[in-house]
Amino acid sequence: MPEQILDKRTEVVPHQPPDDLETPEKSRKWIWVVLIVLIAGAGGYYYYHQRAAQSAAASAQAQAGPRAVAVAVATAHAGDIGVYINALGTVTPVYTDTITSRVQGEITNVYYREGQLVHKGDPLLDIDTRPYQASLTQVEGQLAHDQALLNEAKIDLSRYESAFAQNAIAKQQVDDQQQTVFQYDGTVKNDQGQVENAKLNLVYCHIISPIDGRVGLRLVDPGNIIQANSSTPLVVVTQLQPITVIFSVAEDYLPQIQQQLRKGQRMEVDALSRDQQQRIASGTLLTLDNQIDTTTGTLKLKAQFPNNDGALFANQFVNARLLVDTQHNVILIPTAAIQRNAQGAFVYVIKPDQTASIRTITVGTTDADSASVTGLQAGETVAVKGFEKLQDGIKVTVQGNAPADGQGGDQQNGRPNGRGNGPGNGQNAGRASGQGSGKAAPQGTSDNGGGKQGQ
Repeated sequence: MPEQILDKRTEVVPHQPPDDLETPEKSRKWIWVVLIVLIAGAGGYYYYHQRAAQSAAASAQAQAGPRAVAVAVATAHAGDIGVYINALGTVTPVYTDTITSRVQGEITNVYYREGQLVHKGDPLLDIDTRPYQASLTQVEGQLAHDQALLNEAKIDLSRYESAFAQNAIAKQQVDDQQQTVFQYDGTVKNDQGQVENAKLNLVYCHIISPIDGRVGLRLVDPGNIIQANSSTPLVVVTQLQPITVIFSVAEDYLPQIQQQLRKGQRMEVDALSRDQQQRIASGTLLTLDNQIDTTTGTLKLKAQFPNNDGALFANQFVNARLLVDTQHNVILIPTAAIQRNAQGAFVYVIKPDQTASIRTITVGTTDADSASVTGLQAGETVAVKGFEKLQDGIKVTVQGNAPADGQGGDQQNGRPNGRGNGPGNGQNAGRASGQGSGKAAPQGTSDNGGGKQGQ
């Protein structure tokens, strides 16, 4: 019992802080709460003033009206434009000589270089002449022998005629001798022919160029044995100046072409590059074929080009443009200015007060980057660039004037307008021979960039 009392007296009671005092953890929580409240208040204040500024700017803009749209412009003008027929053509030489040998023998010399330009009469090859020189000597000897016999027969005939005049011999002897002279005369002529043939074989041993042109790659070398009249060529010479282009057009254009030819008009033809942006050469229509290809409904035409610079090469594919007519004093604008919608073609006319106005037009002939139109007057200004934000009646600012010929792209189709926007030909997907899959439509769209041609 005393021990239990002693234990209770000696028990240590821990110190308890007062309830009204805060710990350090609670103090830090209050600091964070205050910071969050301050940040939220600052953000709300900034957001309120930012919205107010934006609202004021929008109100000012609404009061000031819509912003002016920047555009590039061009001026409609009166001029001439050509009506073209476009087709795919093939360059063809006027002459192509495939040279073979008329005699047999060994090639002793090759004078030309591969790809060399040669003139008519230039030496190309030599064949060994010794066998033919020996044959010439032989037939010349035979000719001399037979000429001596002929001369002897003529002397005898003269003697017989003198003797017959004196009644010394019978008339039969004179007649027989006369026939002997005729026989020897025929033999001599035969010998003369053999001599000429032997001389001709010697000429054939020296092969020369029959035309002006370019030789191809070398096909034989010195030391080769060649056969007479073989189908294997020794050299090929192609004439390059002048040169021709054959192309096919739809039969629907035949009346137009014939009308110009009957008038004696010189119809110009341009050879264009693959993208129809570069003119390679200019020439004239030479002739028409004598019949229409019934499988394709096309007619072949041939044009001739001087080709003085050698720009056209044999069997080269080109885009041919045939000028069939020229329209005079029509209103021309760049094709880039023409826009289209469900109602048809239109342009944005820029008025003097710097506002845009929609004007409906009718598009006629199109050539390269220019088009003839009706519905505009010469001197009016049209937009050619910056259509994204253009509207009827909107204010515009002019950035610059486009060239009068309308350099630029077709904004409606998203592609540049190239050359050859004349009448297309359905056969242009094939070669110039016109071997297509069907008849060509007069207003078809060709693979070489031809579109519809306004008449």
